[in-house]
Amino acid sequence: MKLLSYKFFLVLIYLISTVISFADETDIKNLLIHKQNKKLENVTFTDVNDKIINLKDFKNKLVVINFWATWCAPCREEMPSLDKLQNLKILNNLKVIPINVGQEKIEKSVDFFSELNIKNLELYFDNTIKLAKTFSLRGLPTTIIVNKEGEEFARIVGSIDFSDEKFINWLSKYN
Repeated sequence: MKLLSYKFFLVLIYLISTVISFADETDIKNLLIHKQNKKLENVTFTDVNDKIINLKDFKNKLVVINFWATWCAPCREEMPSLDKLQNLKILNNLKVIPINVGQEKIEKSVDFFSELNIKNLELYFDNTIKLAKTFSLRGLPTTIIVNKEGEEFARIVGSIDFSDEKFINWLSKYN
């Protein structure tokens, strides 16, 4: 009986600790704002030419990293609004980085972008899923929002409409 109580206590502590790490939740669907920013180091991924890209290359920009895959239906649904987000004039200091973690051939991702008429986004990949593990992803899509100092300050777990006015107004405060 003591062992069962101990296990329950550990699970309870785990659940409480994960909730505490997210605070200041807004009324924007699936948006979680961290109580303390998370320093990001050695965040790398590849582009369509298999060139290694470092998140540090985008310092002094507001960065939206979206993890997705071609087989993910919610990813397909939100990708057009993510494409529009990159092109908004009000967010002129924004870089959207869609990273495919589906371990698929590049051609499949190119076809995916073509089918959805994605014009403003570049393709990036995490074929080793190392980056997905670094960010402790629990599902797709997941979007990480990084401030100009290169720190994760919020994340979106699940899909949203990136063209939602409330979201754009909230995001523009960090631009």
